[in-house]
Amino acid sequence: MATNQADIGLIGLAVMGQNLVLNMNDHGYTVAVFNRTISKVDAFLESTAKGTKVIGTHDLKEFFSALKRPKKVMMMVKAGQAVDDLIAECLPFLEAGDIVIDGGNSHYPDSERRMKELDAKGILFVGSGISGGEEGARHGPSMMPGGNPKAWPLIKKIFQDISAKASEDGLSCAEWIGEGGSGHYVKMVHNGIEYGDMQLICEAYQILRDIVGCSIEEIREIFLSWNKGVLNSYLIEIASQVFAYKDTDGAPLIDKILDVAGQKGTGKWTGISALDIGLPVTLIGEAVFARCLSTLKEERTAASKIFSSKKIVPPANKKEFINDVMEALYASKIISYAQGFMLIKAAAKEFGWHLDYGNIALIWRAGCIIRSKFLNDIKKAFVKNANLDNLLFDDFFIQEIKKAEDGWRRVLSTSVLSGVPTPCFATALAYFDGYRSERLPANVLQGLRDFFGAHTYERVDQPRGKFFHTNWTGTGGNVTAGSYDV
Repeated sequence: MATNQADIGLIGLAVMGQNLVLNMNDHGYTVAVFNRTISKVDAFLESTAKGTKVIGTHDLKEFFSALKRPKKVMMMVKAGQAVDDLIAECLPFLEAGDIVIDGGNSHYPDSERRMKELDAKGILFVGSGISGGEEGARHGPSMMPGGNPKAWPLIKKIFQDISAKASEDGLSCAEWIGEGGSGHYVKMVHNGIEYGDMQLICEAYQILRDIVGCSIEEIREIFLSWNKGVLNSYLIEIASQVFAYKDTDGAPLIDKILDVAGQKGTGKWTGISALDIGLPVTLIGEAVFARCLSTLKEERTAASKIFSSKKIVPPANKKEFINDVMEALYASKIISYAQGFMLIKAAAKEFGWHLDYGNIALIWRAGCIIRSKFLNDIKKAFVKNANLDNLLFDDFFIQEIKKAEDGWRRVLSTSVLSGVPTPCFATALAYFDGYRSERLPANVLQGLRDFFGAHTYERVDQPRGKFFHTNWTGTGGNVTAGSYDV
């Protein structure tokens, strides 16, 4: 039995876990592995891990005996109770100063709780978001570790060695996020932005197909050209590959895929967090609801037979309108990221985390699903102003939105008149119009709330924080000033 030889241990040999182990091995690390189903350990060692330095173990005692001090244990198991159960099983083998890393898609409150519980025992907990799927895990993911800051110096080299490297400057796409559950929170928002990016691509595709009348081959060529400009990103790139793929009969496979979308819940978590904090992260919310609407296939089919389709309004100039669609996609994407970073910043304030927003943009540049050229511009924005409230106040993004705005509006106007749904394009523009409005109709809302529930309101001619109540069913002038619960 190997004793005190492994640099790190990994529990959970599903595909992600196996690929991370092979990645670590490639970078010169000796990894001990364990899996609840023991046969998986032996199968792994006899197949893809054959000839490596990977140490297979058949029980937790043997697993922990194989690790160097301080012991570093990465858990790649299903989020939720399974993580808590595994930590409980590992506790008898852990000592003060050892490190437990949860690399699954855990919900950030669980990571916050686990860090505190393990800290009380002297054990350093890390909740790390890992993005990039199976391919990223094997050849370089984007990694978002957060938790006990004392753990980072002990795992930094491993994480940065195995992570993706940005092509622009070779920097590692693994950096310390912050305290508590911040690593998994940032990964959660990353996944929410991913939901938004994919829905925006879907809406652009439908507009090009149904309004412009493009063939799948034309749409593929359009996406290829977009990927050479400001929209350069992994998702735009693979969309062009999806459009190019032919079924066995030579027809585009995309036309044969049922229009019902699945989801695993991280987008929903982002929306719930935004509601809890009280921030309008509308685009991610609409992206989640668009997936929910897609699942109502039978009802949608029935409704389509009742409500006739609108007459398509073809663009007067096809080439110019395609450029408008690109502008609408780009502007909406800016809004999505602005909302995402706004949410991360608010959560940091809420939970007392100390985050570097520019670094978050940097570690998303490679290895992860939302990697794109545009993240360099976000980094620059936070370098110029680390306290930036919203990307819409940065000079670069101000100019980009101004350039895209007219095309964005033309696309939405045409889509509405043609009856083509654009929930994310539309909510992005609605947010922009609301955000740039000095005065919104919330005064009416406050009047109504005060009428039926005496919830009070503030006045434009009085200092903020001074509240008033009116007896709306009485005669004019029944206004009472004072301190009221709102």
